[in-house]
Amino acid sequence: MATDKSASDRLDKIVAQARQYSAEREKGYRERALKMYPWVCGRCGREFTHANLRELTVHHRDHNHDNNPPDGSNWELLCLYCHDNEHSRYIDFQYGGSSSEEKTEAATHNPFANLAAMLKEKK
Repeated sequence: MATDKSASDRLDKIVAQARQYSAEREKGYRERALKMYPWVCGRCGREFTHANLRELTVHHRDHNHDNNPPDGSNWELLCLYCHDNEHSRYIDFQYGGSSSEEKTEAATHNPFANLAAMLKEKK
């Protein structure tokens, strides 16, 4: 029983440290991004003020939260909804999308190929 307790305590400590690190990291790049960019969603154009600024998020264009260049080139400000949508699209692409390496065949069926002949028949 003591082993379960100590393992649980270690796990709790690891999770707490990870959350603290994440919050500190986010605060750093969020504050810098808010100073660099206008408070406008980069997708829908919604404008933000101090009253609703908590709804404006920093999106990492390459989806790597550790890539925080000082010039902010990996960031864009997105509202909560557009940020959610962007991550959903990325997840969809990862699990079901096609990669640029896959070549898809062009469609060969032309539904109007015989249209002129069909119209002549009706006359």
